[in-house]
Amino acid sequence: MGGGRLYTAVAAGGFRRYATYRAATAAGVFTNTAFGIILVYTYLALWDEKPHLGGYDQAQAVTYVWLGQCLYATLAIQGGGAEKDLMERIRTGEIAIDLYRPADLQLWWLSIDLGRSLFQMLGRGVIPFVFGAVFFPMALPTDPAAWAAFLVALLLATLVSFGIRYLVALSVFWLMDGMGVSQVLAITGIFFSGMTLPLNVFPGGLGEVVRVLPWAALIQLPADVLMGETAPLGAYAFQGAWAVALLAAGRLLQTAATRRVVVQGG
Repeated sequence: MGGGRLYTAVAAGGFRRYATYRAATAAGVFTNTAFGIILVYTYLALWDEKPHLGGYDQAQAVTYVWLGQCLYATLAIQGGGAEKDLMERIRTGEIAIDLYRPADLQLWWLSIDLGRSLFQMLGRGVIPFVFGAVFFPMALPTDPAAWAAFLVALLLATLVSFGIRYLVALSVFWLMDGMGVSQVLAITGIFFSGMTLPLNVFPGGLGEVVRVLPWAALIQLPADVLMGETAPLGAYAFQGAWAVALLAAGRLLQTAATRRVVVQGG
């Protein structure tokens, strides 16, 4: 099987695997919708007090909320994507089997995660977003080009997200356990990605810092591209630079790790 066909098949397998978790998907849809409603009313109260906070009007703030709920599982903002399985395989030593495959380790897990991301967006993310568009005023573009630009930003966000989580997963080669780094990933993901508040609301030096970290590529930039708040090419350049840097760092760490594969627990 050719390289491209192999990784396409792996991605399709990742999609099918997550599609089997129907009860978990339904629960996720309910949870994201419920949290979206809570956040929307919180945002509306906040924007009533401070109109145009962060440069957004109320409709844009509402759009940001529902887009965040759509992308929460899609981009595994707090972890729980393919890196979770990778960490477990490293911990148990099953990673040795992966290293014997005639396939690139990083591309293999990236393909799995892309399949997972696509399912999570279609299965868990679209329904809360549509719910928000039906019941709340949202600033959605009517130009198909804006949606196409958003999809490119979303693809780059997926690569950045995987790049972050792959580095975290590889750390288990040295730490032997992924619990601590998973908790750090969850905290940094929810804060630095802008899931709580848009990053352009953060004041002063803190705002300047969080807007140049890789997590800014996950929700803030796709949202701004969709709502016309930033030039797509500038957003792509930022996201692409972080994607390349993170994937290259993952490649280097992978090389260092596989030189000293540690088998633990079986």
